[in-house]
This record gives sequence, C-alpha cells and structure tokens, in this order.
Amino acid sequence: MPSANTSSKRYLAALAEELDISDTRYEQAEKSYNSLGRWLNRPESMLKDYGPAVYVQGSFGLGTVIKPINEDEEYDVDAVCELKYLGKTQLTQQQLKELLRVEMESYRRAQSMHKPLHEGRRCWTLNYADGAQFHMDVVPALPNGESVRRILQANRYDARLAGTAIAITDNERWDYRQITDDWPRSNPKGYLEWFKTRMAVVLNERKRALARSMNASVEKIPDYKVRTPLQHSIMILKRHRDMMFARDEINCCPISIIITTLAAHAYEGQEDVADALLSILSGMERHILRDGHNRAHIANPSDPMENFADKWAEHPERERAFYTWLRQAQADYAKVAAMEQGSSMADALSPHMGTGLAKRAETRFRGGSSGLLRSATAATAATVTSSTPSFGSVARVPSKPQGFA
Repeated sequence: MPSANTSSKRYLAALAEELDISDTRYEQAEKSYNSLGRWLNRPESMLKDYGPAVYVQGSFGLGTVIKPINEDEEYDVDAVCELKYLGKTQLTQQQLKELLRVEMESYRRAQSMHKPLHEGRRCWTLNYADGAQFHMDVVPALPNGESVRRILQANRYDARLAGTAIAITDNERWDYRQITDDWPRSNPKGYLEWFKTRMAVVLNERKRALARSMNASVEKIPDYKVRTPLQHSIMILKRHRDMMFARDEINCCPISIIITTLAAHAYEGQEDVADALLSILSGMERHILRDGHNRAHIANPSDPMENFADKWAEHPERERAFYTWLRQAQADYAKVAAMEQGSSMADALSPHMGTGLAKRAETRFRGGSSGLLRSATAATAATVTSSTPSFGSVARVPSKPQGFA
C-alpha cells in the first residue's frame, strides 16, 4: 500500500499530538484511584478483609484518551474495585454493589466532595469538584478467572488471558438480587495485556529512548509517558467519529471498543502515525467476521465468546453507521496523505476533526517540531517515578469466529 508523503506524515503526527492530554491528567487519574484504594484498605474499612484492589480500565489504561471537543467537558476515568477474597456464591450482585457504595460514600464525605454519589447500571460515579474536570466510574467486581477459563476451554476457545477475568454487577439483570454463579463478566486487565502485545516492540523502543534521554531506567518510565502510532491512530479515529456523530439522535455512533479492537488487529508495527493510520483504515474490515447468517462478529480478544458487535443484528442502523463512518475516514485520510500544504490538510480535515484542532495541528506542523516521543517533563529519574492510498469499497465477509466493552 502506498505511503503518505513527508508533509502529510508530519501533519498527521502534529494532529495526534494536539489530541494528547497532558501527563498531569494521567497523574491526576492515577492519584485518584490510588487514593480510593488506600481508603478501602484502611483499618476501619468494611472491605479491607476482602482484599480490595482498585485499578484503571478503559481509555486511561489503554493510553487512548483524547482532549474533549469542548474545553468544559469532563474526563471520564473508568476504574475497577475488585474484592479478591470474595466469591460469586457468597453474596448477590446487589449486595456487592451496596458494600462498595457504603465505603465510597464515606470516602466522598471524608474528601469533602459536595456532589452526590451517582449510581450507574454497573458502577458508582464519584463526581469531583468542577475545577478538577473529571469524574470516576468505579465498577465493583469479584475474581472470575477460573470460571471463565473452564467455560472457554469447554467451548474450545483461547483461554490464555482468562486468569484476570472478573465478575461484575448489572442492576438491569433479572438475577441482580439472587445468589448465582452466573454473573456478567469482563476482563479489562486481559484486554490491556492483549492490546499492549499489538504494539509491544514500538512501545518498548520508545520507552528505552525516553529513559536514555532522561538518564533513567526503563522500569521508571510509566507507559503514559510515550505514545505509539497505534495509540495515536486510535485517538485520531475516535475524534473523527466524535465529530461525525456529534448530533447522533438515534444512538448509532460506533463504540470505542470496536474501533480500538479493529485498529489493534490491523496495526502492523508501523513506526509513524500516518503509515499506521492508513494501514489501519485499509485493514480494519478484515477483522469483522461473519457467521452463516451474515451477522457480524468482532471478538473480544480477552473473552472470545463475547461479540462486541452483538447489537448490530438487533440495530442494523449501528452497522450501517459504522461503515458510513469508516468510508468517510478512509476518504478523508487518503486525500490528506497526498497533500503537501499544511493549510490544505487542515481545510480537508476541518469538517470531521474540527476547525480548531485542524488549525492547531497546522501551526504545530509549520513549526516542524512533531517528534516520535510525546513531550515529557525534563525530570530526573526520581521524578519519573512519582501517490493516494486506495481502499476497497465492498464489505468483506470472511468466515465465522466467535467471539469486550
């Protein structure tokens, strides 16, 4: 597949860097969930004997968070509270969620957080002060690795990532208030492990380069200090999606986990954003498989029995919306790949990336400073700790797999 020219490579690198959030945002998120974890493990905690472990999931864990379109929008930090010494047959989903509610409410009061705790379908939400500009969704969970491993092996699926699977709650399920071994399941740690394998070579190379530049050991470099072309490509695609569906009135916007999963599958280790993005856009469809009834399957790599596209059969408008978005993204970035002038690239992308973002990327492009490593503070090691491509137009219909969130 033809590569982007030098100018478009520089512009797309600048565009990705403009979408990056600051290290401070990542550190703020880490500080917040670690603070909650310490609270849940304090001597007076109702949960301390159950081994509570709080960890991040979602885009903050994957390193694919993007700046909000509107500067007043909040960042959504997704976290899990896993009680390692409790089992599914010891309590109901409702009881687990209530245990976490009591401790999170006491934490909220102790931290003088004025906004009330909010209940979601699967989580509790801590709303921080307006100036913090973020909230944290905390999902209560129990260990579920052995159960998921048995299920996957019995159905002849790959169970290598099953060890970190968790059981979660869902207040819309009929058995929410019943003792049962059949809980909703998830595996954010397993998904993250798989995702990192898709970019491991480039990620490790960039961490080593940053460590050398800061005279630090690689082990002291947090993952959020660098960005890979895969992560930057996903960030660009998410913003393109957000802008294209800004007025989505029928709830058909392509979900991030589908974009992330297909992009990670299609990424082939490219070392710059433009080549990665164009390759991903060209290859995403190959990883949308079909069953005998032509229903789409996008398997969760950490739980192959889960199909991220399972709602497409019930809501065909969502599948149509995905392909409409993909075709537009392919057209937009194929066009930009052949351009030489930053102003032309900004004009081409403004409709689906936002004029402000496209123009800021143009300014950065003209400065000629877009680099492979994301900006990092000039800190000591101690501080570190604290021609136009073409795309096919026909949907591919490979054979069936079977198949996160």
